[in-house]
Amino acid sequence: MMAAAKKAGVVKAGAVKARTGVVERNTAETRIFISLTIEGQGQYKVSTGIRFFDHMLELFTRHGAFNLELTCKGDLDVDQHHTVEDVGIALGEAFDRALGDKRGILRAGYFLMPMDETLAIAAVDLSGRAAFAVDTKVRTRLVGDLQTELVTDFFEGFARGARANVHVKTMYGRSNHHKIEAIFKAFARALRVACSKDWQLGEMLPSTKGLL
Repeated sequence: MMAAAKKAGVVKAGAVKARTGVVERNTAETRIFISLTIEGQGQYKVSTGIRFFDHMLELFTRHGAFNLELTCKGDLDVDQHHTVEDVGIALGEAFDRALGDKRGILRAGYFLMPMDETLAIAAVDLSGRAAFAVDTKVRTRLVGDLQTELVTDFFEGFARGARANVHVKTMYGRSNHHKIEAIFKAFARALRVACSKDWQLGEMLPSTKGLL
């Protein structure tokens, strides 16, 4: 599938420079390894111990056209909170490392994602500043085996790790499964745009401040 570990940086993938990021995050609550390639083919190997969360990360990878290897050993005997939040932080850090100085990227992206009766929107700005807003409109405690309130913690963690603005919202829908899934798909596609190279700007930094 993918190499077990690669140093963060830029490697050659054919004629395209593939941006990669590797993160190892070990605490008293979680042990996480992530290997990310932004220019991927939607390949994934994901294991967090929470199957519905795995499913969301898998479809995030496929819709973002990333490659992702992610393992997390968390204290699920205590609660799911540490696992979901720390995975969000570490995944955000992996993107931050892979993007480097962010020269030549579009920086911002958004996507409106329909999923049957549900519609979700996501907007991302890789601004160097962490901020988030999440509205899932999910009112049940569980979807599958995932505690639904932790969806917010995941996106907050990602925003912190990636130093990004992350806004996701369910516009409407009936199925709680669809509400969460549509948000993750919209987020993946918005992030895919934000990470994309802007050939018109070349290697310019997409900011007037001179720093992201």
